[in-house]
Amino acid sequence: MTGKEDSLAKKTSAIIFAVSLYWIVSISMVFVNKYLLSSSNLQFDAPLFITWFQCVVTVGLCWLLAQIAKYQPGLIKFPAFSIDPKIAREIMPLSFVFVGMITFNNLCLKHVSISFYMVVRSLTTVFNVVLTFIFFGEKTSHKALGCCGIIITGFLLGIDQEKGLGSLSLAGVFFGVSASLFVALNAIYTKKSLNFVENNIWKLTMYNNVNACIIFIPFILLFGEHNEIFSFPLLFDSFFWFTMVIGGVLGFSMGYVTSLQIQATSPLTHNVSGTAKAYAQTLLGVFYFNEIKTFLWWASNVFVLLGAALYSHVRNQEMKAKHRESLENPQKDAGIKNIENEDQIRDSSQLKN
Repeated sequence: MTGKEDSLAKKTSAIIFAVSLYWIVSISMVFVNKYLLSSSNLQFDAPLFITWFQCVVTVGLCWLLAQIAKYQPGLIKFPAFSIDPKIAREIMPLSFVFVGMITFNNLCLKHVSISFYMVVRSLTTVFNVVLTFIFFGEKTSHKALGCCGIIITGFLLGIDQEKGLGSLSLAGVFFGVSASLFVALNAIYTKKSLNFVENNIWKLTMYNNVNACIIFIPFILLFGEHNEIFSFPLLFDSFFWFTMVIGGVLGFSMGYVTSLQIQATSPLTHNVSGTAKAYAQTLLGVFYFNEIKTFLWWASNVFVLLGAALYSHVRNQEMKAKHRESLENPQKDAGIKNIENEDQIRDSSQLKN
């Protein structure tokens, strides 16, 4: 084997590993959270507490990795675990959006099936387009808007078919749409907040989750979940807490595996992989829970997947055109780089769940 072939084999192996790890972690996280949120074996009606605990696990892992990096600097690189109250206050707007995002996401998963989860959470791309125009004044091309139209068609058709099957949860739809909105908002506020932490995503994760741990407490008390917690018969069950910790670890790991997949491939390939993963997740949900779906139900999934894939393709082509334009007209290069940054954050936000 030549050096070039060996290099290609290593690159291929790295891509397969990154994509496989992303799929395993992402799908596992959805199934674990579904078990915690709505399993008939647990019957634990405390979604805010479950979400809060996952933030606690993330903070604990940040502290652990910071200690490892401190005493074994050659092993990993991770920012020191220290909280500056001034920075924490600056990041607080993002933290409220983040709390809304993960809360609505888990509430959606609690009320809908895993098979319908992809469709009911499919409007993130649409909200990305709307909010990008509101916050940045950036207009979206007619082709990209057409892709959004395909996604909306799949979303509405999916709701109609779920209703026909007798499994539609209006609460689940509301939480799914709200989660999609907050995912789009989270991407925008993440871009704004990175400046406060020297553009270090792990430091931002640390501050964000520390803030979230505090924000959740009054809401847990307000909605009376503390009564559910103290009366829960499996409160001291080791398997329950093991599952809770696994859910938190998987949530924390999503940030790493997402970055790893983008690094090994590209933002476009990451989006395509995420779209394929979502379909595989839907198939697993249907077969694992022995669900029977109609032809039009499957068609709604195809519309959503097709719209998302075409949108990624269109945006990628537009990015290439902007890059070529920047080479021909260097004065526009700075503005185009800003747009590219916004696109990358916006596109990566589509596949966080």
